[in-house]
Amino acid sequence: MSDPRPTPVRWQLLLAFAIVYVVWGSTYLGIRYAIDTIPPLLMAGTRFLTAGSILLVWSLSTNKARPSWRHWRTALVMGTLMLLCGNGFVTLAEQRIPSGLAALLVASEPLLLVLVAWAAPRGLRPTGRDFAGIIIGIAGVAILVWPSDLSGPGADLIGAGLVLAAALCWAVGSIYGIDAPSAPAPILANGMTMLCGGVLLFVSGVARGEVPQVHPEKISAVSFAAWAYLVVFGSILAFSAYTYLLTATTPAKASTYAFVNPVVAVMLGWLVASEPLTVRSLSAMAAIVAAVVILTTGHRRKAEPKPEFVAEPCAAAE
Repeated sequence: MSDPRPTPVRWQLLLAFAIVYVVWGSTYLGIRYAIDTIPPLLMAGTRFLTAGSILLVWSLSTNKARPSWRHWRTALVMGTLMLLCGNGFVTLAEQRIPSGLAALLVASEPLLLVLVAWAAPRGLRPTGRDFAGIIIGIAGVAILVWPSDLSGPGADLIGAGLVLAAALCWAVGSIYGIDAPSAPAPILANGMTMLCGGVLLFVSGVARGEVPQVHPEKISAVSFAAWAYLVVFGSILAFSAYTYLLTATTPAKASTYAFVNPVVAVMLGWLVASEPLTVRSLSAMAAIVAAVVILTTGHRRKAEPKPEFVAEPCAAAE
């Protein structure tokens, strides 16, 4: 049977890949600048509330698809796991660790995804190639967080722990989303998830006591610009580019963002924000990227279910 998808235009493919690679890789630095003068959970909450509302209105106005209560339940669960816990934990962690380090730790998500998928009911047992990738990836994470004299101190353990917990929650949310009923239009489904996650993040920020920390006159132009960048480019533009890639190329090729984003984030953190670039971070980057390449380029058995949802990666939510 021939592929019903139209042949993609080469320049559009290249532009979409460039957007996903660079923009999602830059969101870690964007978060760092945004939370300089905006409380972290309120920043993340308003970001996703704004982006989710735009996507929801856009989808409802351009097609006839309407969500059911089951679709909203899925959006709430995924918003909790992937945005409240996933993006929220990363945003909190960036108060303690550099943005490049956060991106490297988030890159462990494909490793966790393989393990969570294995533990799930009717889970698929990892192959020997998968186990090799997992071992290399764990070694890379250990290089980052293990206290030693390897050209720099180990990572802040609380910050690193928050990011690893975020990656785990994202992996669980990804597995849940495979079989969960989702809205018929990808833009609608993602808008609903962002809206639910944004509400949860905002409420969590209020409960955490962040409202008294908001002083509009003290919000810097850089923080506001970073927030707007995360809304427009990180959430809306990059999401649209990723959705296009899922229809114009294979999921394996579209998922290559997972091992490009950390490199972009580390280099931007070093060039723009003068974050340290040590032997430790370079060694860990090499190990984690190699592990993700192994896991995302291997051939899986045909019995593996194909995901039926499209969700923004943790990078920016990432």
